[in-house]
Amino acid sequence: MKTFLITGASGGIGSEIARTLAKKNNKLILIYNTDKKSASFLQKELSTKCEVEVCKCDLTNAEQINEMVDKVIKKYGKIDCLINCAGKSMFKLIQDTTEEDYSFIFNNNLKSNVLLTSKVSKHMISEKCGKIINISSMWGVVGASMESLYSASKAAINNLTLSLAKELGPSNITVNAICPGLINTKMNNCLTKETIDDIVENTPLNKIGIPKDIANLVEFLSSEKANFITGQIITVDGGFSL
Repeated sequence: MKTFLITGASGGIGSEIARTLAKKNNKLILIYNTDKKSASFLQKELSTKCEVEVCKCDLTNAEQINEMVDKVIKKYGKIDCLINCAGKSMFKLIQDTTEEDYSFIFNNNLKSNVLLTSKVSKHMISEKCGKIINISSMWGVVGASMESLYSASKAAINNLTLSLAKELGPSNITVNAICPGLINTKMNNCLTKETIDDIVENTPLNKIGIPKDIANLVEFLSSEKANFITGQIITVDGGFSL
């Protein structure tokens, strides 16, 4: 029996991760900020398979994070696996980028991760076990034109993963990052067909991914089969970043 805390659960990848982990005896805490309708729908969908709770939380707000995690610990006793999946994207030329844009991207993609991981890891350290999985991006590895802030924030997540793997390893806590390539989700609806075709053409497998591709790896990394795997930045991008 495991307790999973999943952020960004109302999104395409986050919701598929929840579906994959929704098994008998597992407990899922699905975190959302604005899309209550999607989160509630997912809760209803999965409630016949396992215990599912939906929590609203602004992950850029330390007070809300502390309150939410304390409630989860009080109710469930522990958090076995933290899956940091929430994030925001932005398409802009660097010369059009503003200070507000910088704050928006780094608050939602990096600050939120740091604040939540800091809070949850305290409880994992006391339990001497735990798994943390960060959903990053292949753009954090190779960079993307017109996505400089997004790419930089995801590169920061990758290096945060490496640092925390060393820092938390002595407490038997594994920390890994998954870097999805182009995945068929709503987040990428803003891409033109030309852009998508160009990415597919430069992908050795000649296709884009689906959320299940990411969820399957999350399931593995959160299992006992991955107990000796930590500090890994794993790209799931059909070979694009080779």
